[in-house]
Amino acid sequence: MRIKSLPPASDKSYDVLVHPARHPLSGNLDAQPSKNYTTRYLLAAALGDGESRVINCATSADSIAMQRCLIQMGTQIIPESEVGTISNFRIKGVNGRPSLVDSEPVNPGNAGAVLRFLLAVGALLPTVTFVTDHPQSLGIRPNADLLDALNQLGCETTPPSGLLPITLQGGRLRGGDVTISGARSSQFLSGLLFLSPLIGEEVRIHVSEALVSKAPIRQTLEVLRKSGIEISATDDLMNYVVQPGTYKSGSFNVNGDWPGSAALLVAAAVTGGELKLKDLFNDEQGEKAAGDVLRQMGAHFDYNQAGNGVCLQSSGNLTSVNFDGDLATDAVLALMGAACFASGRTRFYNVSNLRIKECDRISDPIFELRKLGVKCWEGQELGDADPDAIIIEGNPMGYEGGVTVDGRDDHRVIMLLSIVALRCRKPVRILRAHQVRKSYPSYFDHLAKLGAEITFIEANS
Repeated sequence: MRIKSLPPASDKSYDVLVHPARHPLSGNLDAQPSKNYTTRYLLAAALGDGESRVINCATSADSIAMQRCLIQMGTQIIPESEVGTISNFRIKGVNGRPSLVDSEPVNPGNAGAVLRFLLAVGALLPTVTFVTDHPQSLGIRPNADLLDALNQLGCETTPPSGLLPITLQGGRLRGGDVTISGARSSQFLSGLLFLSPLIGEEVRIHVSEALVSKAPIRQTLEVLRKSGIEISATDDLMNYVVQPGTYKSGSFNVNGDWPGSAALLVAAAVTGGELKLKDLFNDEQGEKAAGDVLRQMGAHFDYNQAGNGVCLQSSGNLTSVNFDGDLATDAVLALMGAACFASGRTRFYNVSNLRIKECDRISDPIFELRKLGVKCWEGQELGDADPDAIIIEGNPMGYEGGVTVDGRDDHRVIMLLSIVALRCRKPVRILRAHQVRKSYPSYFDHLAKLGAEITFIEANS
């Protein structure tokens, strides 16, 4: 069954047919609430010493997963209002003492950050098991670095592999020095930072190896400090001292989402459009660098005069860039969409951690882009100094289209493929496109409001 529109909150499984853009994508929109800030504020409020309000929450799958798990761990979450894909909640915190309301395993679905944050906080419980109903995605993502840190604090964890299902035997934690690797994911460190104030003793955290994706750590520190936690960090974010303390209740307002907004900005840029997005700020989200990259590629981008949003204007003529993707991890795939139409070769480097996301965000999107005729490579294929680099030879004339591509059950891959489809000469079908709801339930609705023609197709039809 084919339909032109589908409610963003629909729980149906669907593919989409993205038609060639007949006109530049242009318009004014309110930015989607940030997935990263939503999950962090929900957790901080849940750990708080009283009732908090979290305003402008995303209603994405990750937000829902965090709410579901927090309720299972003793938090009361009371909806106040919901308008489209934005919700406000009153949250009655557990005052730093979570407790399971039943004996069922905790299942965060396919939400990696939710899992890592709650794995850490779960160490406060005498025993808890975490599982997933996405064994081929979250089920194969690593967690051993975090489990090793929890072991150092006195929590017993199994299995040693760090793959789900994972059982913790905690409850009697000690402070002191703890070392954690930051080379694979910053989510492990964020989880440890949420846990540390509740141990009852000073915790000194030392990050070994490199630390990837530093921007989300700054977001974590911002939320912790707004919640009354006393924490010091070195400028390089490799060392921390966390004092024992209490999460203070309060009112928290979620910022607009830069990663999802980056996809809309790129869609406007490649079609020569003009886009104004409200509720995007110069905050701690690293993905705000997407605007700077698009400016380097030839679009006009700036914050608006009111200071509550951004403006982009593009002729559609873009040029290649060389960009350190670790500065804006969750915007890299959207920017790959711009690179597909930029004159010259664009190179994204320092992105190896993209391999351990919902899918392998290096090999998998390259495989799908090649179906569309895009010339693209992994660094290792070209003998690049960075074997995990993503290299794209842009084609300003666009692509033929008329093929089916696989969204790989990954919201970022789906957004990338939809961007490229806009500049194809024939419609492109994207399989399992409903997975955009993980971070951006209204993504296709927003594209349509900007002028894109999207046909929803019931899965398997």
